Amino acid sequence: MIIGLSIILALVFFLPFMIKNVEHNLEAFLFLMGIAAATISHAMDDDLMIKALTDPIHITLAVLLAGFLVRWCQHSIEKGILGMSRAVPFRLFSALVVIILGLISSIITAIIAAILLVVVVSVLRLNRKAEIRLVVLACFSIGLGAALTPIGEPLATITISKLDEDFFYLISLIGTEIIPAVIIFGILAAILVSPKQVNNNLNTGLQKESYKEIITRSLKIYIFIMGLTLLGAGFEPFIEKYLLELSPLSLYWINMISAVLDNATLAAAEVSPMMDAPTIQAILLGLIISGGMLIPGNIPNIIAAGKLKISSREWAKFGLPVGFITMIIYFLVIISFG
Repeated sequence: MIIGLSIILALVFFLPFMIKNVEHNLEAFLFLMGIAAATISHAMDDDLMIKALTDPIHITLAVLLAGFLVRWCQHSIEKGILGMSRAVPFRLFSALVVIILGLISSIITAIIAAILLVVVVSVLRLNRKAEIRLVVLACFSIGLGAALTPIGEPLATITISKLDEDFFYLISLIGTEIIPAVIIFGILAAILVSPKQVNNNLNTGLQKESYKEIITRSLKIYIFIMGLTLLGAGFEPFIEKYLLELSPLSLYWINMISAVLDNATLAAAEVSPMMDAPTIQAILLGLIISGGMLIPGNIPNIIAAGKLKISSREWAKFGLPVGFITMIIYFLVIISFG
């Protein structure tokens, strides 16, 4: 079983970069890998199927509704974003987009923050390099910020539930690490996304999607989340056998697998009320930071990459080094002040 799961993990990591058909059909690929993992680990039962069918519903509905709202309110949205982008220097505007979306994602959810990011980027009409950099940095920021409250993203919801803590527990636990990181990602956006990279001649507004395109994208998100749910359940025996007895600092680095696995599932398997605060902090930071490295690592990545047609290779080229450097910095923070 462990050999089979190890092979699946390797396939999930590498095939999207090696085979274009896999990359272009990432949703279906992860769904099939999820079925394979759940089958190999003997986790495929009625309860898991019900969970896999129901877990993606609220995310899918949010994406669907947001798609309709953007289509219906296109002109007002375009006018507002263009007005704000012209009212302040471009570098400042880029920083504010990353910082504000990161901070409010804990209130409006990571899903809505990601959809707003797509709208902003679509209106700005950056060239490809600038677009990818802004999107990846903003998704890191959203993934971090959303973890501050139990309504921001599933990882936070599950953690609060398992620990039986109050609404503000995660803010007190990791807020002093998360909020500066959100601001730093905003500063990086101001530095790395040059105003010379804006295609001013292309500022003709959002391309209006058809209802068919909106529904198709929502269905792809549904299949994607279903696949991640199955993958997470399939890898639970792997996690229980090899990860749970490790030290917090080891788990911090091993949790880089959340770049391709659902970090909420990993949090559910790893976090325990018997752990002390520094241990929980190390586990959560490893999961949250690495979630921005690759497209499957977080819901905002999935939404933004799908809508803006960012490939796995394009995302990884920028996301992996940014995430790895951030992991190193926070590792030093943990061992120095933890």
